[in-house]
Amino acid sequence: MPSYQYIAQDAAGKKVRGKKDAADETELYQRLRSEGLFLLSSKEKADRQATKRIKTKELAEFCRELATLQQAGVSLVRALGIISEEENIKKQYRVIYADVQRLIRQGVALSDAMEQQGEAFPELMIHMFRSAEASGRLEQTAFRMAMHYEKENKLSSKVKGAMIYPCVLLCLIVVVVIVIFTFVLPQFGDLFAQMDEIPPNTRFLMWLSDVLVSYWLQIGIGVFMIGLALTLLFRVYKVRLARDKLLLRIPVVGNLLMTIYTARFARTLSSLYSSGLPIVTALQTGRKTVGNLYIDEQFEEAIARVRAGENLSAALGGIEGFVKKFPATILIGEETGSLDSMLDSSAENLEYESEMAISKLVSLLEPLMIVIMAVIVGFIMISVIMPIYGSYDAIGAGY
Repeated sequence: MPSYQYIAQDAAGKKVRGKKDAADETELYQRLRSEGLFLLSSKEKADRQATKRIKTKELAEFCRELATLQQAGVSLVRALGIISEEENIKKQYRVIYADVQRLIRQGVALSDAMEQQGEAFPELMIHMFRSAEASGRLEQTAFRMAMHYEKENKLSSKVKGAMIYPCVLLCLIVVVVIVIFTFVLPQFGDLFAQMDEIPPNTRFLMWLSDVLVSYWLQIGIGVFMIGLALTLLFRVYKVRLARDKLLLRIPVVGNLLMTIYTARFARTLSSLYSSGLPIVTALQTGRKTVGNLYIDEQFEEAIARVRAGENLSAALGGIEGFVKKFPATILIGEETGSLDSMLDSSAENLEYESEMAISKLVSLLEPLMIVIMAVIVGFIMISVIMPIYGSYDAIGAGY
């Protein structure tokens, strides 16, 4: 339900300012009248929660429930009411769905009502539903969108899940190193101080330990500031562009990212093209779902080439960051007149390859992280043991 900032006047002629929730201005007027206030002016206040992007998993559930209810003959207004009243829906999403229902009751189209929710619904879904409203295929489109976001969520979950174990190992390495340098090594300080000579590597470790113990607060603040600076730096357009370009050229990781980006774009383009959208509009919308600024920038030239009459396969073939077989697959679809089915097939194949590539990357990362941990701990142990054994040898030689 929208919120209104209003200016009203009471019976004594005093102006009152406030905020109140109401379905529309008529209801706001009636509610104020019941409180003895006369509405002078009002302004709808945008709900910040409604501008937050709905997560992929929730989008898939929304589309599937909408399609199921429409298939059962339930009206669109009632279907949205049922979805918004479900117990497991988050409050912020409930507000969005209820506002869409309110706008539809006022005669606004579903796609336009979604568009008025700020960033809540992705542009892809809005375009798909707008096309479905024109063709009368809302139910089929909702099912297709449900499948699209389910697969997108599955791929994203695969990537996040695959990175959990390497991240845990990395955190474990950091914790072990901090414990060794701040609690273990200081115990040997007095012992090493009594020795005439200690190896350079042991001296370096003890110096580093003293620095961490003495200046831990300053180091923590410094790390935080560096992280904050990097976060702000990566918001700069040119820096993001250079970073995304560099990511594609990292060995192994670059190939994996290229497969993921291509699979994501192929799935989006397949959904848009099969719904009847013009290919230029589909490209303009699909480019925003890739997730790489360097690839996104190259679409300007690709779209211009398509508008000039060039084949889609040739235009996409000039984009650096997509796997080479993707435009080749599109070319086959153009030659056989089955572009939509070839896009579907290509998306399925690329998503499978993405999963295999992620599994392969994780299988390489896990032993690598263990080796790094072993090298760090081994170096520290050797650096500590070497001077101790050296002192024993010196004592033995004295006897």
